[in-house]
Amino acid sequence: MRVLGVIPARMASTRFPGKALVDIAGKSMLQRVFEQARKSPFLDEIIIATDHEDILLAAKSFGAKVMMTSTKHRNGTERCAEVIANLESNFDILINIQGDEPFFDPQNIESLLSCFKQEEVQIASLVKRIEREEDISNPTVVKVVFNEKMKALYFSRAAIPFDREKVGISFHKHIGIYAFRAELLKDLVVLKPSRLESIENLEQLRWLENNYSIHLALTEHDSNSVDTPEDLLALKKQFKLADG
Repeated sequence: MRVLGVIPARMASTRFPGKALVDIAGKSMLQRVFEQARKSPFLDEIIIATDHEDILLAAKSFGAKVMMTSTKHRNGTERCAEVIANLESNFDILINIQGDEPFFDPQNIESLLSCFKQEEVQIASLVKRIEREEDISNPTVVKVVFNEKMKALYFSRAAIPFDREKVGISFHKHIGIYAFRAELLKDLVVLKPSRLESIENLEQLRWLENNYSIHLALTEHDSNSVDTPEDLLALKKQFKLADG
């Protein structure tokens, strides 16, 4: 099974423009994501996919393989699909590695790939039990419910499931790294935006609404995504980092 890691990176982030190249203790966020991905022994190749010349030059400066992609893509999935369509070599699995998680744990890649031991798996992602009570009601923390076979039933920014009887249930956070059967991407990117996706602003609901299944694996390794400048300050404080 050949596995390709793709790191989509763009400059025009709505809440944090240029965050891919923001400095984190002497290295750009993009470089830190790439270096974390490179620690995984399960990736046969890693490609940064971008639509901006500055990111192209930055990626080359730290030795990454990079591909220029269309400026019209609406999300990372579409950027990944263009990458796989333009490669001459074949890959069985493509992993969309979030470009705004500079300290993601490489072990998450192994956990993600474990889902593909089942031939029926089309799409895989990760979940982690929520430990901080404030995260349950935080709409920026995406929650997920799943069945006994670890197949996602629904993703939401709301606290799901609703604990009506106050029995003290467990809530799970979605860790937003995805793995796809490579040949599936061409089908996913032609799907039209769906009703629930528009309501929650969660792309993965489009796949569920179109009858694609998402298998999940549990992880103990949290994500530390950077969506805003405030997130970056909190991350630096968490990891005790000084600006380089």
